[in-house]
Amino acid sequence: MRVALVHYWLVGMRGGEKVLEALCRLYPQADIYTHCVDRARLSPLLREKTIRTTFIQRLPGSVRHYKFYLPLMPLALEQLDLRGYDLIISSESGPAKGVLCRADAPHICYCHTPMRYLWDFYQDYLKEAGLATRFFMRPCFHYLRLWDAASAARPDRILANSRAVARRVARWWGREAHVVHPPAAVERFAPTGPGGADKPYLCFGQLVAYKRADLAVTACLRSGRKLVVAGAGTELPRLRALAEGSELISFADRVPDADVPGLLASCRALLFPGEEDFGITPVEAMAAGRPVIAYARGGALETVREGESGLFFNEQTPEALCAALDAFEQREASFRPERIAAHAATFNEARFRREFSAEVDALLETFAPLRRQAAFTPR
Repeated sequence: MRVALVHYWLVGMRGGEKVLEALCRLYPQADIYTHCVDRARLSPLLREKTIRTTFIQRLPGSVRHYKFYLPLMPLALEQLDLRGYDLIISSESGPAKGVLCRADAPHICYCHTPMRYLWDFYQDYLKEAGLATRFFMRPCFHYLRLWDAASAARPDRILANSRAVARRVARWWGREAHVVHPPAAVERFAPTGPGGADKPYLCFGQLVAYKRADLAVTACLRSGRKLVVAGAGTELPRLRALAEGSELISFADRVPDADVPGLLASCRALLFPGEEDFGITPVEAMAAGRPVIAYARGGALETVREGESGLFFNEQTPEALCAALDAFEQREASFRPERIAAHAATFNEARFRREFSAEVDALLETFAPLRRQAAFTPR
């Protein structure tokens, strides 16, 4: 079976790219299509694949400034020729699902989230943009929302990585989405022992505004707790300014992938103050036996078990996070690393492959009569 994997862009290795790796292992014969690629920043598995790009790749500075070309991406997607493929799988977080396919070729979309800068977080992105950017954002994003909603009719089946994303798919696209949680490389992690007051809390991930690492910094500064902030992003200068002069907060900046298991295993608990679509990092922290203290929205509600593998707080305020930290420390001894890791192990790649394959098989079955008819139709 000839398979095409359509991914939005390949300029680094984040959660969406880890899912793409799993799809490549599931369909090793698949070719990859994307808007632009920086092979130097990909894993060995993805670097070795056949990767074809849209015309976005040939535009000036596209690999670093691909988001400036967002208004051109719908047009670019529709120029891809996928007539030679029997199955199309789109990986959607930026524009990917809008490809044109043969009528008898099933198209399944795995949605990490409808583009958050067009929908849920549009006002946040607008607020942070400069005056000139805001002037262009309003009409461009209006057009992109129209295209995004219209192109949602093109996939034959949509899968969401969480119930939170499935609700967004229903609201913004008017489509039903089945939930298949993404895989986490839980086998890389293992508990190394209990936590304790001598260990720092950890806030780890891309440091951008909506992830709210500022809440973790402010709460720990106010309550006198040690915190390690690990990661890079546009928020890093502001976070450093918040923590200036304090010995409680330390920064690890970019962490090599090989060092992530040790980083997670050595913390007291992971602080997860943002609202994520799913959130691989909490699963990895739990696989390392560490509890997670998370904001009670988004994908964390589907991965963290209250009282068993972590605790929740209900408001994105330093006061609410401090209260959750107090509650955690009062019952810290009840969190067992082995039980936490056993729960995280259920989010493994074998489970993802099984559930994703079942969805694809069900879709292929609905197309079987059409494909048999096409096979016997004179051309």
